[in-house]
Amino acid sequence: MGEHPSPGPAVAACAEAERIEELEPEAEEQLPAAPEDFDPGNTGYISTGKFRTLLESHSSKLDPHKREVLLALADSHADGQICYHDFISLMSNKRSNSFRQAILQGNRRLSSKALLEEKGLSLSQRLIRHVAYETLPREIDRKWYYDSYTCCPPPWFMITVTLLEVAFFLYNGVSLGQFVLQVTHPRYLKNSLVYHPQLRAQAWRYLTYIFMHAGIEHLGLNVVLQLLVGVPLEMVHGATRIGLVYVAGVVAGSLAVSVADMTAPVVGSSGGVYALVSAHLANIVMNWSGMKCQFKLLRMAVALICMSMEFGRAVWLRFHPSAYPPCPHPSFVAHLGGVAVGITLGVVVLRNYEQRLQDQSLWWIFVAMYTVFVLFAVFWNIFAYTLLDLKLPPPP
Repeated sequence: MGEHPSPGPAVAACAEAERIEELEPEAEEQLPAAPEDFDPGNTGYISTGKFRTLLESHSSKLDPHKREVLLALADSHADGQICYHDFISLMSNKRSNSFRQAILQGNRRLSSKALLEEKGLSLSQRLIRHVAYETLPREIDRKWYYDSYTCCPPPWFMITVTLLEVAFFLYNGVSLGQFVLQVTHPRYLKNSLVYHPQLRAQAWRYLTYIFMHAGIEHLGLNVVLQLLVGVPLEMVHGATRIGLVYVAGVVAGSLAVSVADMTAPVVGSSGGVYALVSAHLANIVMNWSGMKCQFKLLRMAVALICMSMEFGRAVWLRFHPSAYPPCPHPSFVAHLGGVAVGITLGVVVLRNYEQRLQDQSLWWIFVAMYTVFVLFAVFWNIFAYTLLDLKLPPPP
């Protein structure tokens, strides 16, 4: 076939990004995947003529969207050849949508250089590049995010939640005259936002407890983690997805306490924070070779140490002599509920950048598990307290 021209920028970016992933069985059944079927010379390229013939003969077996993208791939190569690896990437459901969008919007070219090699960037461009490398494991996804991010809308969810938590803490600090270990103040539990087992029928408390913190030492770490981890994740994945993981962690945290630590109240946003952080750390571990954030091992160790210290503080406080007996201090179980959400729902969200979650079977499995847990916890709260004849602390 002679000397082959170099592939286009999007193709080069894809080749730099990662090893080509194997076709899933479903894709292998739809189209022949062996190179010798349409690339007998083993050159790595397919002629667009053969490619179109192949598409026409198997068009009835292909998803309409996938067929549209494959036709766009053929039309985008004026040199009459298609890189075989691009075809494999498109047919694999493991690939993100970034490369598909780059082809469909052929007039927008992604740089063939790695983002880290780009020079003369402004402060905002360097920030966006930093966020891309902090959160995304594939170079093609990082480039697409860098090219398309407009900061509109900004990461409003995590910032709003953080500001509300700080505002409520300052208000309570002034009201109680205490900022360190506020939770030890006798009037602390009288606040209508705190989850209390005697008031569990007031459903809003399963969510609003995040605006109450045990003290400035509790609030401080949660705020730092929300801003350092939550804001970059929201910049990449959007307020809807990150807000969903955060709120799911919060609700799972309070429900877990109502099941596993039935006499204890709950305060703090640790359920939501631990959901986001554990999802992020799990995503880094699962994509270790692709994640290019600096000092990732050291930073993971620091994050785990901070989380462990905060969890240890919560455990110590739970069993410390209470300031309002017979009610114990707030429970630590909410942290564990957040982690459970993070390593299930959270990981699926972070691993599917630009893909529809409803197309992921794991998403529906974890949603079903979460729903079953919520329903179980609701029925537990309705019946178990009476059946177990549990003696609860009096209402505050």
